[in-house]
Amino acid sequence: MDNNTPDQPSLDQYDDEIDLRELFGVLWAGKIKIIAITAVFAVASVIYALSVPDQYRASALLAPAQSDGGALSGALGQLGGLASLAGVSLGGGKTSETQIAQEIMLSRSFIEDFVNENKIDFELAAISGWDKDANQLLVNSDVYDQENMRWILASDRPSGWVLFKSFSGRVSMVPKSGLVAISFDHYSPYIAKRLLDMYVTAINKHMQKRQIDKLIRNIDHLEVQIEQTSVVQMREVFYRIIEEQLKNKMLAEANAEYIFTTVSPSMVPIERFDPNRAMICVIGTLMGGFLSIFIVLGVHYFRKLR
Repeated sequence: MDNNTPDQPSLDQYDDEIDLRELFGVLWAGKIKIIAITAVFAVASVIYALSVPDQYRASALLAPAQSDGGALSGALGQLGGLASLAGVSLGGGKTSETQIAQEIMLSRSFIEDFVNENKIDFELAAISGWDKDANQLLVNSDVYDQENMRWILASDRPSGWVLFKSFSGRVSMVPKSGLVAISFDHYSPYIAKRLLDMYVTAINKHMQKRQIDKLIRNIDHLEVQIEQTSVVQMREVFYRIIEEQLKNKMLAEANAEYIFTTVSPSMVPIERFDPNRAMICVIGTLMGGFLSIFIVLGVHYFRKLR
């Protein structure tokens, strides 16, 4: 009769398990290496943290511009069905227009046009830092020849894609309880504020022109419809729609903050936003510590296996 007994762990199985006392013994024996490697990483992280230039963030809080409402909105509501039959769009609410504006602001075409029109490629691609004491920009001599005021590039200036990536990497927009928090980062706090203000002004002008062009097309189309119809009642309806379109056009032209109203204007930032030098030093030191432990243990068990 066979005696079925549970398998007992052998001595070889115990030998395969990690002995904590051996582990700590190995680490203690290699403490000099661990301390040395960690110290090298700590010093390197400090040097790197000090070499990273400061970045400043200018911020503003925007609100969707309110439609005029009142009698004009009521008139547009009454004429909306007839206008649709005539092939004319009277426009929707400001909420959708605000969402469209946010998408346009981050688009490559809008940013490239903004950079080219305002000639800010120097601020985006040639600056490597800012001297706070002298209030002077530090120019990257590998990219821009400041003495002769020219780019050191075959194309004589950075490409549109490079400028787009540089700008879009500095700007951020975050929806905030129906508002939009927008910010722009730069080495110079003064340039950060200036470019942010220009950016908000540019989208307001762009959306304003977009709406005015749309209204002009509607009016031109309605005038053609008037000439083509002989029905007196329809002509009267078209004249009323043209009147409302002209009112809308007048309101759009008179409103500088067409799509966004500034709730909290941007200010010149006082304190740097980035880098977090303390965090860089901590992460660098921890990386050195983990790497040194891995090396000491790896060398020990490699020799043991051999």
